[in-house]
Amino acid sequence: MRDCLNHRAGFDRVLMTVAATFLTVSASSALAQDQARSSAAELAIEAAIPRPEPANVPPPTASDIKLDTTAAIQEPAKEAVKAEAAPAPDKVESKPSDVATTPPTEAPKSEAAKSEPATSEPAKTEPAKADTATTTPTAPSAPAVAATPASEPVKAASNVPAADQPVADKLKDIIGAKTSRHFDRKNERAAIEKFYGARDFAPVWTQGGSLTPAAKGVIARLKDAASDGLNPADYQLPDFAAATTPDALADAELKLTASMFDYARQAQSGRMHWSQVSGDILYPEHPTDPSDVLAKVTTATDASAALDSYNPPQKLYKELKAKLAELRDQGNGPVIEIADGPALKYTPAGKKRAEIVVEDPRVPQLRAKLGLAENASDTRYDAAVAEAVRKFQNGAEIKATGILDDKTVKAINTPKRDKQIDVVLVNMERWRWLPRDLGVPALGDAYVILNIPDYTLKVMQRGQQVWTTRVVTGKPGTHATPLLTETMKYITVNPTWNVPPSIVYNEYLPALQQDPTVLQRMGLKLEQNRDGSVHISQPPGEANALGRIRFNFPNKFLVYQHDTPDKNLFARDERAFSHGCMRVQNPDQYASILLNIALPNEKYTPERVRSMYGKSEIDLKFPTPIPVNITYQTAFVDDGGKLQFRKDVYGRDATMINILKNGRGKDLENVVAHSQPSYSRPATTLPNGVLAANNGGSSGLNFFERLFGAPTPPPAPVGRRPQQQRVFTR
Repeated sequence: MRDCLNHRAGFDRVLMTVAATFLTVSASSALAQDQARSSAAELAIEAAIPRPEPANVPPPTASDIKLDTTAAIQEPAKEAVKAEAAPAPDKVESKPSDVATTPPTEAPKSEAAKSEPATSEPAKTEPAKADTATTTPTAPSAPAVAATPASEPVKAASNVPAADQPVADKLKDIIGAKTSRHFDRKNERAAIEKFYGARDFAPVWTQGGSLTPAAKGVIARLKDAASDGLNPADYQLPDFAAATTPDALADAELKLTASMFDYARQAQSGRMHWSQVSGDILYPEHPTDPSDVLAKVTTATDASAALDSYNPPQKLYKELKAKLAELRDQGNGPVIEIADGPALKYTPAGKKRAEIVVEDPRVPQLRAKLGLAENASDTRYDAAVAEAVRKFQNGAEIKATGILDDKTVKAINTPKRDKQIDVVLVNMERWRWLPRDLGVPALGDAYVILNIPDYTLKVMQRGQQVWTTRVVTGKPGTHATPLLTETMKYITVNPTWNVPPSIVYNEYLPALQQDPTVLQRMGLKLEQNRDGSVHISQPPGEANALGRIRFNFPNKFLVYQHDTPDKNLFARDERAFSHGCMRVQNPDQYASILLNIALPNEKYTPERVRSMYGKSEIDLKFPTPIPVNITYQTAFVDDGGKLQFRKDVYGRDATMINILKNGRGKDLENVVAHSQPSYSRPATTLPNGVLAANNGGSSGLNFFERLFGAPTPPPAPVGRRPQQQRVFTR
């Protein structure tokens, strides 16, 4: 009997526990579920559950219920653990399966009733666990339900000062939107997202609304952009003083960052791309990295100096910058004018005449105007003054006679400061196109630099001029010498001249129509290839158009430097006579200088180079190629510190000044594609007997092999034909 009573009491406790569990279910869920049940279903469920006979036993206590329900909920403990990671629900939804197996024994209660204890005894509660939001359970409710509420997400502590947090929030919103009006370049947007995100979007240019030292340095550099040959109007400066709200400060922050990017990009690579000026310019690209700019400037001790470092580091650029400042200062000083008077002429001594030097009171003023500091008060119109006048006339596009006539006096007196400033500015711009490192560290930073308007070539090493010579460059127009940076890989002694197609088809073939023997008389050999194209060459020798030496730096334009049998052209002041290649006045010396740099242990001399002259080609390879930079400097500072101007022989200055003043410059993301010459020509029918008269034959060599004669020719160029074909010439 006692076992039966105990069994009945235990079973009653189980029923009480199940009933208590359903008391915690939300009223809405319970109601919906109850409504869904049919009375037939309820009867079926009740019939399936064994009912013990009623017994006179005392009602269960709270402790009895707790012990039994604890045993009942050990199985779903994992679910309670999972619930801690989720927000604690206000209501617990019961599953249909639960409802079907354990129906409540009481009718659904109202929301108010759910919080009341199931018995008349006060409910016992467990102490609240740390980081867990718990509610006071009702006495009969299952602890499993009460133990499942989850904690709130813990927000990471911000490193942003409280005073800057509102601005940081605005920056986060603007940058996160990815539609900022300040940045239209993908790499810049990516850079600011990474940079500001890493600092919790804290502003870098202000702290507590006040400018940081870095911001002051950047603003100072942008305001002084004109001294670098740039336009301050290109860099918007935000008004931080008027920015009194988080929105305004965030906008000013990004505006200054964008202006800093613009300055660094233009300082390093130019306000315009070289492809906008001409199709015969090709320099290596060296764009800025916005992430590097941000890191470099914001962490520098001197932000202004860090931003200034994106300007060209070359000495000649810095000298032009100093002269630009002097030219601008001249507008505030007294104006020196040369008075009218008789023409002044200097006559040097000759075989049958003595030197004639005239005196004139205007000469001291003329010396000051032309920058002749020596003998400043001398009234004699001597050789030095006449030479200075001649150089001025050359730069002013006046016939260079060295005679001070009325036209020259007027030109000297005409204010040309603004024009000179424009010329200096475009020359500073061209310096931005050149590589930052002109030389090769392995060779003591050696390099070759050729200035077309000055018709000079210099070999530089360790920052010093090693050697210089005169050159002849291409004719203006379709034969202009291109601007480029390449590397000289070898020298060819006794080169064969493979006549460029432009000369073959434009000059020699028309001549053959008139005289089929003309090439043979000139020492040229004509061949017709299998495809019908024509190849004309000249064997090595004293009369060879390339002279005795060719300097090879394979390039897109197929031009090179070489010797020439026409030595008389080097005596002229203006030496633009070639078909595009560069003729060197002293090739044997040039070769020995380069070979001693590339092969210092070989001890080359000009005599040793000349000893190789003969009828067979000899290639002298450089283990380390030497950079060759072809430039166009119409304004430069000479060794004496004087600003020199040269004639704009190809019209490059005029084109660039027009672009800068009319705002047609484009940034580096809008690079104009360069075209590549194509030298294929249709088969040409030659006059009868021409091939026989010129030792005709066929050749399978490509034009690179014919031109450079290298054992291993460089890769064939790719691209489109340019609008003007004028390359592959001598």
